Amino acid sequence: QVQLAESGGGLVQPGGSLRLSCAASGSIWSIHTMGWYRQAPGKSRDMVAITINGGATSYADAVKGRFTISRDNAKRTVDLQMDGLKPEDTAVYYCFANVRYTQDSYTQPHWGQGTQVTVAS
Repeated sequence: QVQLAESGGGLVQPGGSLRLSCAASGSIWSIHTMGWYRQAPGKSRDMVAITINGGATSYADAVKGRFTISRDNAKRTVDLQMDGLKPEDTAVYYCFANVRYTQDSYTQPHWGQGTQVTVAS
């Protein structure tokens, strides 16, 4: 079993900052892709920012220049620093990890339980 534990959501005013953290634990050989998705009410779950083992990162156009993803492979954690928050960033944010259970296994996707981020004055 693999668990992704998220923390750091909450209510913030427009222009403010929040930092989300996610820690992976359980039967993990390695993590390939790790990052964050978000889902607003009535909308699909969309990629926010991801980081690939080896250092490459990718951001959604809507958050480029405002959000920064960072990863600690030794601790199996991924953080999302969110600055310049806007009301349209309001959503449930989900941690995502593509996990390999053994050296020879394929990767399997795993999701956290989600953490609410609300941007409002």
